[in-house]
Order: sequence, then C-alpha cells, then structure tokens
Amino acid sequence: MASPGKKAYPLRIDPALWDELQRLAARDLRSVNAEIEFLLREGLARRGVKVGGKAEADADADKETPEE
Repeated sequence: MASPGKKAYPLRIDPALWDELQRLAARDLRSVNAEIEFLLREGLARRGVKVGGKAEADADADKETPEE
C-alpha cells in the first residue's frame, strides 16, 4: 500500500536490475521503494531539476546558515 500523499505507480523492471536495487537498498538500510525514489531524486538533481517534498525540506534543514 502506498504511503499517504504519495503516488502509487506499477513498475516493470528487469530482474537483474531489481537484484542490484535490493543490494543497494540493503546496504543503505532503505526499502527498495525508498532506494528507487532516492536514485530518481539524485538523477533529477544532476540534471538541475529541483523537486519539492519532504526530502528537499530535509536537505534544506541540513544546510548551514551563512554567518553575518
């Protein structure tokens, strides 16, 4: 079941790619779904696309504020 406020989308994926996603997710202590979302956001950021949402808010909170 999808998390509240998130869009559910069925995804057909190559089994070998799925296996690698499972390995990455386990290494990063994430679910496969969270790993896919992380990788999508990372890929979009590399293209200069800014995506709103919780992940962006968390990243902004981690930034240091400039000293005056």
